[in-house]
Amino acid sequence: MFVSGLVSVFLFLHATGIDCAFTVTTSNADVRAKENEGADLYCTHSADFGANARVEWKFKDMTGSTTNVIFDGKPTTPYADRVTKFDGMLKFSKVTRKDNGEYYCAVSGSQKFGEVKVKLTVLVPPSMPMCRVPTSVTTGHSVLLSCHDAQGSPPPTYKWYKDNNPLPEDPSKFAAFKNYTYKINTLNGNLEFPFASKMDTGAYSCEAANDAGPAKRCEAVRMEVRDINTGGIVAGVIVALLALALLGFGLWYARRKGYLPKKSASQPKPSVVYQPTSEYGDEEDGEFKQKSSFVV
Repeated sequence: MFVSGLVSVFLFLHATGIDCAFTVTTSNADVRAKENEGADLYCTHSADFGANARVEWKFKDMTGSTTNVIFDGKPTTPYADRVTKFDGMLKFSKVTRKDNGEYYCAVSGSQKFGEVKVKLTVLVPPSMPMCRVPTSVTTGHSVLLSCHDAQGSPPPTYKWYKDNNPLPEDPSKFAAFKNYTYKINTLNGNLEFPFASKMDTGAYSCEAANDAGPAKRCEAVRMEVRDINTGGIVAGVIVALLALALLGFGLWYARRKGYLPKKSASQPKPSVVYQPTSEYGDEEDGEFKQKSSFVV
């Protein structure tokens, strides 16, 4: 009965294409640890790889760059002082935010290969976010307010406040905000107004939060939304035209009264003609005669 049951299981696994041999597994595929504390990454493999199976660990950071952690049975230089390899486990004595990423446990032996991925998240509370809020905006123009924290891990999410009141992510779902047209991106911290209006005037602040520690909020900055000052523009143009008219009148009056010098008539430049002479004078009469002259 028991044997027939094993045969049935084997036939089922064979028919479904599931192969239990040469497996590499982990008991925790998502490890979370506080910064500057230890972390354990687990990796076990089936006996099919043999007693001398080769186990290596590789690390892929958040940018996609790959580095060897365990190679040829030993920690590589960047990890030598804080990583120890045990049978079925990779132990960190201390982790930093630079250790955030994916770790791959690769096992090879008996001409077979297997691999398992373990994600490590280093918990770092958010810091004070950097907020950029314009202080003066013209009605009808698009406006972008930004907020970012580069320290928090996992990456923080963002919430905006106006006059110390939280702004809902989707204003259309709340009656008190149905006339607002702003857009909030909680992942990158941007608050955008496609067409700013006077009702958007207020003091804005942003909060960064994750599950590693208390949230942090930047200081509020007041943004004023004003109409275009058409009266000031028209007045400026009129003043400029009056100034040009007065300048033109002043130049005309000064010239008419003779205060400005008149242009002097041009006189022809003197011309000089030089006639060369012989070094020994006139050869016909043997006397020296001057044959050069200047004509002005």
